[in-house]
Amino acid sequence: MDFWKQFKPGFTILAPMEGVTDIAFRQVVAKAARPDIFYTEFTNVNSYSSEKGRPNALKRLEFLPEEQPIVAQIWGTKPEMFAETAAAVRDLGYQAVDINMGCPERHVVATGGGSGLIRTPELAKEIIRATKTAGIATSVKTRLGYSKVDEWRAWLTNILEEHPDALTVHLRTKKEMSKVAAHYELVPDIVSLKNELSPDTKLIINGDILSLAEGEKFIAMGVDGLMLGRAVFQNPFCFEKSPRAHTREELVELMRYHIKLYNFYGLAPYDPLKRFFKIYINNFPGAAEIRDQLMQTRDSVSALAVLDKMENPDQL
Repeated sequence: MDFWKQFKPGFTILAPMEGVTDIAFRQVVAKAARPDIFYTEFTNVNSYSSEKGRPNALKRLEFLPEEQPIVAQIWGTKPEMFAETAAAVRDLGYQAVDINMGCPERHVVATGGGSGLIRTPELAKEIIRATKTAGIATSVKTRLGYSKVDEWRAWLTNILEEHPDALTVHLRTKKEMSKVAAHYELVPDIVSLKNELSPDTKLIINGDILSLAEGEKFIAMGVDGLMLGRAVFQNPFCFEKSPRAHTREELVELMRYHIKLYNFYGLAPYDPLKRFFKIYINNFPGAAEIRDQLMQTRDSVSALAVLDKMENPDQL
């Protein structure tokens, strides 16, 4: 239960991203520049609680000991299933679990989960209480509100009254998705609300933070931690404490590492891996043409062959 107490203000987190922060990509980020804390992808508590869905849920929760400290993120709508899944997460070796109350994806919201819980505040409270019964550090990740920014005070009050160990606030509403700028102007008020209602809760902010330098001003305002998500797609080295320029060779080697890990863990069909190519093959002469060739490949062997040929442009 002391998981969050070990981190001093200014700690960093790789945001949970569906189809992105799997066991392979977490190792890639760790190799490039590791954050202080990792989060997993989202695991549906309904899946874990069903005999049919449990094998897939357990696969999503797989992690390596060296990935600690790592937080398992779970989502759903049934308090009793949160309690069951949180206990399982604890037994798997996790020290902390996070409740997803912020995902804006329409299929998730249609079930009442993710940011859909913003519209059922009493159920959200029940879920926090049920999760805590597993005796594991419990945090919540959410948004400012469902459709209006001015919902933030009532909604965050609702969560803070349950005294989660940590609270991550994505500084947009569900309706806003990522289509508008994050509402940084609310940070001082959110800090004040947290300090008033639940001073021991660690406060983390998320949304549009592209570098640690950009986040320093929020730490000065009283925020405890910074969660970066999309930033890693622009720069896989975004968690470097002392940023530096990186060569094409470093990026290509990181991509090779990613492909090999993706295959080793048998994570998914090949095509989903293509969403990562732009992270590595970007911002150097000929990158667009090489990336186009990579997008036409049908397996990892072909992709690695394209990378091999980069050393001899005449063969591309």
